Amino acid sequence: MSGVFGIYSNKNKDVSRIIYYGLYALQHRGQDSAGIAINNNGYIDYHKDLGLAQEVFNNDELNRLRGNIGIGHIRQSKVEENTIANAEPLVVGYKKGALALACDGALINFNELRGRMEDGGIIFQTFTDTEIIANLIAKYHEDDIEQAIIRGVKDIKGSYALVAMTNDRLIGIRDPYGMKPLCIGKLGESYVLSSETCALDTIGGKFIRDVEPGEMVEIVDGKLKSINTKEPQDKRICLFEIIYFARPDSKLDGKSIYLIRREAGRNLAKECPQDGDIVISAPDSGTVAAIGYAEESGIPYDEGLIKNRYVGRTFIKPTQELREQGVRIKLNVLKENIEGKRIILVDDSIVRGTTMKRTVSMLKEAGAKEVHVRISAPPVIHGCNLGINTSRGDNLIAKGKTIDEIKEIIGADSLCFLSLTGLLEATGGEDIYCTGCFKGEYPF
Repeated sequence: MSGVFGIYSNKNKDVSRIIYYGLYALQHRGQDSAGIAINNNGYIDYHKDLGLAQEVFNNDELNRLRGNIGIGHIRQSKVEENTIANAEPLVVGYKKGALALACDGALINFNELRGRMEDGGIIFQTFTDTEIIANLIAKYHEDDIEQAIIRGVKDIKGSYALVAMTNDRLIGIRDPYGMKPLCIGKLGESYVLSSETCALDTIGGKFIRDVEPGEMVEIVDGKLKSINTKEPQDKRICLFEIIYFARPDSKLDGKSIYLIRREAGRNLAKECPQDGDIVISAPDSGTVAAIGYAEESGIPYDEGLIKNRYVGRTFIKPTQELREQGVRIKLNVLKENIEGKRIILVDDSIVRGTTMKRTVSMLKEAGAKEVHVRISAPPVIHGCNLGINTSRGDNLIAKGKTIDEIKEIIGADSLCFLSLTGLLEATGGEDIYCTGCFKGEYPF
């Protein structure tokens, strides 16, 4: 999982700070590395490192990165791939010039393409999908960067939202199923590309539209151009983007993440009613659904868990040990609201179960009379190789287990999941989502 951001400005020579604030807004999409690449009069300069955006960049670095076109990247990686070499943007030089790329997603034919390239003598410096794409563009680039990209993306299969930069243009590409989000905005006369609309709000920009599935948008000479790279397929937006990854103040393909999550909470209360004294959330991703549950059930919503805002998401921590440590310092119980009460705890999902098991234990240690867990999504029972860090199915708590077995593992008094039908109804009922992690049916 990653976040991408890009800007093209005819006038502003200090776009690095705009990108920095855009990455700051997208920090929830990854916490392992951050990077910015800037075009400065035809020369691409960059800085990237491991850590959060605020740790990677300081005033000196941002002052050095001056230019009118730039891209940025926030990355979450597997533990074995968390190296500076794998941080993005990837900046490469080849016979036609310089190119910078940043990608969110995952290629399912990565091994096939890389093996073929290595057999042909290509040496790789990273383990990223982005380097595969860069090599394809270089391979096909004769005189036209547009045709090189079109030919290059025809060879790849998977989910991707890609931003790229040459010495004179900014480019954005979305996979033909629209699995990963990418939108277009404007800041004054400058064009902006972003994984989520919340980053546009942060920089004071205006949302224009989403990049369509299979579309490439190109900003050159201050003008926006649209090209189809692949025939668009039936849209299959990643449903996990809706229930977990995206910020609630974002919109994805015209739909408010906040309103979807609140409606999912309402549907959860209808499908999984429970007597209780208060409804609380597992902050922050479960908060909106908890509000919806409380509204529908008539049980008051209150705070029961206080989150340390300086601790990242534990589900996307790369190892079990780090996830458990993260839970211990991430949440603290508000004992005054919990003691002696029947608690309905609402969260958006249970993936590995680390956070939920620890949270239930903390609530009971604080004096909760009962803890009833309600999840505003179905059980995650299938791994995903399309951009979600759940590729190993044996790490999933719901894999091969009954609801009662999961309930016993996490220590809850009761457990209930929202049905897939109820979740899709909350999104508006359209058949435009990838439900692979719930049903095992993927677009590929």
